[in-house]
Amino acid sequence: MRVRNGISILLGLMLAMAGMAAASAQQTIKVAYTDPLSGPFAQVGDANLKQMQYIIDFINAKGGALGKKFELVPFDNKSQPSDALIALKSATDQNMPFIMQCSGSNIAAALIDGVNKHNDRNPDNRIIYLNCGAVAPELTNEQCSFWHFRFDLHAAMKAEVMVRALPKDTTKVYLINQDYLFGQSVQRELKTYLTKLRPDVQIVGDELIPLGKIKDFSPYITKIKASGAQALMTGNWGPDMNLLIKAGIDAGADLRYYTFYAHLAGGPTAIGAGGENRVLSVMPFSENVSVETGNKEAEAFTKGFRDKHKFDFTSAGFRTIFEYLQAAVNKAGALDATKIAYALEGMSIRDFLGFETTMRKADHQLIGEYFVGTFKKGVKYDAEGTGLGWATTATILAKDIDQPNSCKMKRP
Repeated sequence: MRVRNGISILLGLMLAMAGMAAASAQQTIKVAYTDPLSGPFAQVGDANLKQMQYIIDFINAKGGALGKKFELVPFDNKSQPSDALIALKSATDQNMPFIMQCSGSNIAAALIDGVNKHNDRNPDNRIIYLNCGAVAPELTNEQCSFWHFRFDLHAAMKAEVMVRALPKDTTKVYLINQDYLFGQSVQRELKTYLTKLRPDVQIVGDELIPLGKIKDFSPYITKIKASGAQALMTGNWGPDMNLLIKAGIDAGADLRYYTFYAHLAGGPTAIGAGGENRVLSVMPFSENVSVETGNKEAEAFTKGFRDKHKFDFTSAGFRTIFEYLQAAVNKAGALDATKIAYALEGMSIRDFLGFETTMRKADHQLIGEYFVGTFKKGVKYDAEGTGLGWATTATILAKDIDQPNSCKMKRP
C-alpha cells in the first residue's frame, strides 16, 4: 500500500512539474536564434546576440505581443548547415514558432528546405524562418518560401548600391568574394551591375576564396597591386573581410575598399587609422545616421546600447524585425505560424529612423532604405574606439532600391 501511495505521489509530482513546464513555456514567445557562436565567425554571432537581446528587452518593455514577452534562445551552428538543422529540430521539438538566422546563405538554403519539409509534415506545429542577413538573391527568387521572410536587402540590391557609389574616375576594379552561395551571388551581381551601369569600368581581377580558411591575405594584395586596380570590391564578411583589408592597409596598397560588411564587429579595428577615407560600406545603419537625420529617439536608443555593452550598435534592422513580429503576432491574435505569416505579408511599418519599410508579399523580401558610409574622422560616434566612424555619403530610399523578383510562391 505504501509503495502504491509513493508511486501515486511521484506521478502526481511529475504531472505537476510537467504542467508547470508547459505553463512556463506558454508565458513567453520563444525565438530560436542560430548563428556561429564559436569558431572563426563567432565575433559576428556574439555581436548579433547582444544586439538582439537589447532590442528584445526594449520590445518586451513595450508590452511584447499578446501579453507575452519574447524570449531569445541561442543555438551555435558553427557556420555549418548540419548544425543549423539540429537547431531547427530542437526548436520544433519545443514548439517554438520562430527561428532566426543571419550569417551564411548556404545555411539559409538548408533552413528553408528544412522548414518547408517540417511544416508540410506537421501542420499543427509550424515554424517561421526569420532571415536577418543571409542575402543570396536565390533565397527569395527560385527558392522562395511562404515560411521564409528576409529582413535585409539581398546581394543584387546591395551590388547595385555599391556600383552606383563608385566615383567616375574609378575605372579599374578587383573582385574578391567567398566561394559559397552568397559570395558567388555577389560576384555575379557586381559583374551584372558594372556592365549595366558602368561599362567604362574594367574588372582587372576576379577571385573566389575558401570560406574562413585564409589567414594571410598578403599574396592576394600583391596580385591586386600588380593588377593596377584602383578599387577592391568585396562581399566578404567576418575574418575574411577584416584580414583582407588589414593586409591591404599594412602593405600600403593604393586602394579604395568597397564592402558590404566593413562596419560590422571587428571591421573598424582591423582597418585602423590607415583606412581613413578609403573604406566604404553598404549598410542598413550606422550610429551617426541618427545624428545626421536629427533623430533624437534613435540616437538615445543606440547610445543606450553602446553605454551598456561598450561596443557599436550596427543592427538597427534587428529592431525592425521584432517590431514587425510584434505587430504580426498581435494582428494574428494567436501564436499560429500560418496566421502570423499571412499577417506579415505586405505589412508596412516605419522603422525607428522614420523611414517606410514594406515586407513585399510576392517574395517576402523587406524593402527599406540603405546607406553608404565612409570610414573617416570628424563624426560624433567613432567605431570600436578607433577615432574614426561611419559618415553617410549616400542615402538610398526604398523606392529607389526595389528590384523585380522571380518568386512563384506556394501558399498553404
